[in-house]
Amino acid sequence: MKKFPIAVQPYTVREALSRDYVGTLEKIAAIGYEGIELGPPPEGMTVAEQKELLNRLNLQVVGAHASFDNLDVDFGRLIDYLHQVGGRYVAVSMKFESREDALRKAERFNRIGQQCRDGGTTFLYHNHDWEFAQYDGEYVLDLLLRETDPELVKLELDTYWVAKGGEDPVAFLSKLQDRCPLLHIKDMEAGEERFFAEIGEGVLDFRDIANAAAEVGTEWLIVEQDACRRDPLDSLAISYRNLSELGLNRKNAG
Repeated sequence: MKKFPIAVQPYTVREALSRDYVGTLEKIAAIGYEGIELGPPPEGMTVAEQKELLNRLNLQVVGAHASFDNLDVDFGRLIDYLHQVGGRYVAVSMKFESREDALRKAERFNRIGQQCRDGGTTFLYHNHDWEFAQYDGEYVLDLLLRETDPELVKLELDTYWVAKGGEDPVAFLSKLQDRCPLLHIKDMEAGEERFFAEIGEGVLDFRDIANAAAEVGTEWLIVEQDACRRDPLDSLAISYRNLSELGLNRKNAG
């Protein structure tokens, strides 16, 4: 079974990060995570200082999320930032009002994807569950995949949101050959609420998910948990431990 480098999306610990940026990153590194999706540093910290901190913690910047439901972003500036810190991926998430809106945004994704490629980075679309709404019998996410250039626009598929949208994450991931370099992994509690769960504590089969990810060329598994029933840092530690116990973590696999 393929073992992956494991990164974290710090949206999971957004409140702690806003209170204590350095201390929270130190705690993430102490858990064992190798990588992080991270944008420019907070006010009062330079990129050079941020890079020095990340180097000290052995945390590799994998990429950055540019925006949620907004494409009026200075992508050139973000690309420059990623070059400084060694990241390669630029991700966005959007909402869609209609089939025509999805088509317009797919065209925009191609243009942004070309800008990212010209700048030595890769543009990713990160899904939620609303991309499994259908227009003319077709999922929005399938429409986006069909209408975008696979060389310019790739996915950062999210396992929880695929399941919440009513599809099997393994089956959907298996369609994404060479198109899903980063995989957001989060689990789902059993029961009607289908609340977020730590990896290995819910109903999703991460060995099967990891096998599918290996087949399609995924490079990093990235832990994210939008909401937690315990301290989010404890949730991140549980997910990391369980990934190691499942034999999926290249750093701490037994």
